[in-house]
Amino acid sequence: MRDFMTLAKALADPNRVRVLLALRRGELCVCQITELFGFAPSTVSKHLSILHNAGLILSRKSERWVYYRLPDATAPVAVREALAWVHQSLGQCAEAEADVKKLDKILKTERSVICRRQISTKTLL
Repeated sequence: MRDFMTLAKALADPNRVRVLLALRRGELCVCQITELFGFAPSTVSKHLSILHNAGLILSRKSERWVYYRLPDATAPVAVREALAWVHQSLGQCAEAEADVKKLDKILKTERSVICRRQISTKTLL
């Protein structure tokens, strides 16, 4: 029951669902996710932590970058079914389609440029 509740709580936030939909495009760096949604890095970190703890996303660190991706076919059945449900139900919604367009532009930009832009914005606040 605990695993089910963890999954349900992770899926109960529209921004976390948007992250899952964005990750359908493939692995994304935290800075790319932050750029996509325009949230404070701490907010993105919290959302990613909840999704990770639920098993809905996986992470890896490479040098200074942390990347997130959807789990593969070896994920627990409940996780695979939850992700399929999200993608089938919301994959074509207006927010998801707008995110895809914005993500296309982000993916054409060097990660270091995005990261520097976020650091510059953070220091101005």
